[in-house]
Amino acid sequence: MAIFVGFCVALFIAVAGKLTRFDQDKSFYPVVLMVIASYYVLFAVMANESIVIELIVAFCFVVFALLGVKKAPIMIGIGLILHGLYDIVHIYIYSISVAPNWWPEFCGSVDITLGIWVVYLSVKLVNEQSAKN
Repeated sequence: MAIFVGFCVALFIAVAGKLTRFDQDKSFYPVVLMVIASYYVLFAVMANESIVIELIVAFCFVVFALLGVKKAPIMIGIGLILHGLYDIVHIYIYSISVAPNWWPEFCGSVDITLGIWVVYLSVKLVNEQSAKN
């Protein structure tokens, strides 16, 4: 159920971004990636565990977001997909987590779905730009 709900949340974010044209701003999906990456920092603070490690991991995803804005938008999609994979393996890396039991499946499905969408949008953009030249 958590995977299905996460998928629906990702679809809602993508559709809402399109309908409101928020996704026209090149900062929309990078901000989504940075916010998603911050949740494990919050969970680490709540558990009083591995805060430094989670800050380093979150920083890595912020780098993906910034590279996506400055160099290649596909990096944002790749960052989201990688964060989804991180969600899945997180429980095996750390012994203590205050994240809910359903969190890895939920957040992982949000991240991977949005990541695939952003990769699609990035490839589409590159193809459209190539066609113009």
